[in-house]
Amino acid sequence: MFAYKTLNIMKTNLLDVVTIPVDDPVAFTFFTGYMSMFAASVFFFFERSRVPEKWKTSLLVSGLITGIAAVHYYYMRDYYASTGSNPTALRYIDWTLTVPLMCVEFYLLTKPAGATKGLMWRLIIAAVWMLVFGYIGEAFNPEGGSTSHSVTYGVLSTLGYVYILYLAWMGEVKQLAEKTNNPTIIRGIRTLSWFILVGWAIYPIGYMCMPGGWLNIAFGWQPSAVDLFYNIADAINKIGFGLVVYNIAIDDLSKAKVLAA
Repeated sequence: MFAYKTLNIMKTNLLDVVTIPVDDPVAFTFFTGYMSMFAASVFFFFERSRVPEKWKTSLLVSGLITGIAAVHYYYMRDYYASTGSNPTALRYIDWTLTVPLMCVEFYLLTKPAGATKGLMWRLIIAAVWMLVFGYIGEAFNPEGGSTSHSVTYGVLSTLGYVYILYLAWMGEVKQLAEKTNNPTIIRGIRTLSWFILVGWAIYPIGYMCMPGGWLNIAFGWQPSAVDLFYNIADAINKIGFGLVVYNIAIDDLSKAKVLAA
């Protein structure tokens, strides 16, 4: 009898975890985010065999970014459906792994033009800086929401973001891209820079919906909006980054075929 009751409890909890309400857009984006990033990861890994050797690592990194995100979204989906709470810790674990990898893509794309490991590490450190202070601002905000806490750590986090923007739009990344004299790489780097400028800007919007955040105070936007903004941004940015890299590799392959003919 005890075993039977235990099994029923386990079955009930499992059903609670995987149930996604049809009228909950946040739950919907968790599920679609998981499926889309899993599908993108499979695509990048399979297509890796088609691209020239010099782009294989870049496409591998693209597959890792979406693959890591898909695994985390699988757990975040169940966590949200079970508790109705923001999976803040899981999300920042995901970002701590995937955002530095997104920055590594800049290094890999500009490496033929002389990009150094120093550039790669500066990008990674800036990304980690941005995420650590963002996590402190969200996870350790006093109960009820302190505006000063939210603003302080939001500003500190933004410093890392601005530094990455500078490197991509005016600094070493932009200069190295132009040095390649390859229109495809120049266009690809510019597209990735737009992802950082516009796509990554969605994350501060979500951050400011937290208790104590400006949007929460000014417009009453609730923490539930955080996950909606974050889920949409993750799918756009992570899959989009990979598709830009894939387009560069395929374009290079097409040019090589034309020259060979």
